[in-house]
Amino acid sequence: MNSGVGPTPQHQPQSEAAKSALAVTRTLFRTFLLTVLGAIFVYVLGVTFVWLSAVLTVIAGVLGVVVLVRAIRFKQPRIVLFGTISGLVVTAIMCLLVVTAVVFFQQIRTLQDCARGALTIHAQDSCQVDFQNSIPTGLR
Repeated sequence: MNSGVGPTPQHQPQSEAAKSALAVTRTLFRTFLLTVLGAIFVYVLGVTFVWLSAVLTVIAGVLGVVVLVRAIRFKQPRIVLFGTISGLVVTAIMCLLVVTAVVFFQQIRTLQDCARGALTIHAQDSCQVDFQNSIPTGLR
């Protein structure tokens, strides 16, 4: 067939600086995603580890902003840009969860201790009712 017919994509050779910027941005992006996932997994472990989740969330926020700036400045692939924006949204949600866990630390810890020992559905329901009653009435 005619392989020479039609437009051919023009690939512009990248400079060494552009390749280096892409490599650094991708490394920062991977680190950012791992930090976001780490913050989520640590948060799920329990309220006693909320301090570590807070530290990882702050680190993720800083890395996310750095990656976002680099992705825009060096015109990185769109997947990096979309992934960074999505990760920053998750980081913002994690900030809200961490702040909530810190504000209601004692109530959540009591709920987790109670639920850990609850073997029946009735006992689990009792734990939830006790938790709801421990929350100030204006926030229920």
